[in-house]
Amino acid sequence: MDGGYPVGRLAAIAGVTVRTLHHYDRIGLLSPSGRTAAGYRCYGEAELDRLQQVLFYRELGFPLEEIAAILDDRTVGPSEHLRRQRELIGDRIRKLEELAAAVERAMEARTLGIELTPEEKFEVFGEDYRGDWEGEAEQRWGETAAWEQSRRRTARYTKADWERIKAEADGLNDALVAVFTAGAAPDDERATAVAEQHRQHIGLNFYDCGPAMHRCLGDMYVADPRFTETYEKLAPGLARWLRDAVHANADRLERERQG
Repeated sequence: MDGGYPVGRLAAIAGVTVRTLHHYDRIGLLSPSGRTAAGYRCYGEAELDRLQQVLFYRELGFPLEEIAAILDDRTVGPSEHLRRQRELIGDRIRKLEELAAAVERAMEARTLGIELTPEEKFEVFGEDYRGDWEGEAEQRWGETAAWEQSRRRTARYTKADWERIKAEADGLNDALVAVFTAGAAPDDERATAVAEQHRQHIGLNFYDCGPAMHRCLGDMYVADPRFTETYEKLAPGLARWLRDAVHANADRLERERQG
């Protein structure tokens, strides 16, 4: 096929990996329009436009299956897609404005020394928050040094701090899902990199989390059905993949320490 975009060129233009484009091809979300003389995938302008649409909906958190259904709906024309995207962007702007207002209120609360109320905890952490989690966690780990360190740190946190931590955690979850759905093996450097981000997030916000501690947490994500459910809601199979990526990253850190 002459002209068009080889897969590497398209990946560079769109800011995604070649592996991601291969994955989109495998699931039928974005297939090349042809092949080069050497047999490599090659994409045309229509595929470039479709990829832009895919990445737009991904940015807004749509799962790949839903994106495929949206883009393959022949009853919806380009103008309707643009109208819908404008509405979605408007919704995102309103949510960001609400978040900004919440941060402003948190800053005021911090100045006054106000701690989170139970209602605010639900506001920050979402509808899945359970008030009995804190008591159960203290019962299970209250005698450990990690619990005491976490208790001392979080006792100083304001609502603004929790908003930041929640936003960081959401971003981290998005990164985990992106690497996982891109088809990276748990010991792939992209997987161990995001597992290391996960470890650092815990260490920076709660307690010192060395490789051995992180390995134990990874095991718990599979052993405890509630943790498993949390990650499975993000992407089926993610809990076990994260456990394996955490183990692979711990192995890497231990080799570097010994080496």
